Amino acid sequence: MSESLDSILKLDSDYFQVFGLPRAFALGTPTLEGDFHRLSRRLHPDRFARASAEEQQWSLAATALLNDAYRTLRDPIQRTEYLLKLEGLQIGEEHAGKGKAADRQPPPDLLEEVFELNMQLEEMRMNQKMGEPDPSLQADLAAARSRFESLLAAVDSDLATRGAEWDTGDVTTRDKASKAMAALLDRRRYLRNLVRGVNEVLAA
Repeated sequence: MSESLDSILKLDSDYFQVFGLPRAFALGTPTLEGDFHRLSRRLHPDRFARASAEEQQWSLAATALLNDAYRTLRDPIQRTEYLLKLEGLQIGEEHAGKGKAADRQPPPDLLEEVFELNMQLEEMRMNQKMGEPDPSLQADLAAARSRFESLLAAVDSDLATRGAEWDTGDVTTRDKASKAMAALLDRRRYLRNLVRGVNEVLAA
């Protein structure tokens, strides 16, 4: 190869560095997609078919890094989780500590709704086992699912707002926004698990 491999892509780059982007929550998806396809062409193993074994291995590693970076950055939630981890925050089970993941603990404002939902899910499972469908209970679960889906949408909106604050704020603002987003991600995981649980029961 006539050009340095490091000038194309350094294998120790973080996902933002792969695309030459600053760390930010708001990214231009069309630009990201265009850069991904451009880099994919330059890194494709076929271009290194006649290169040394070392360069061929580099091509495979660089392509894997590029794919991981694109897959993470194009998704707003994965991008948020990744950026917060880069900033030193622990997300998910690590963030909860002591083996009790925050995404398994009901948010305080949802305790009653979650208790009621769990009772309905248990009743629905029992009815299904007995072969006794309950249209009224099924309708209640569908309504609960819609309720939690709307809460998920609200969390995504809040994450976007906090992300914008982080992108434009000073150190103090960024610290507050980061902690708020970590808590929102925990809430989002819990709500997503609730929706998944209802979907599994309704699909049975």
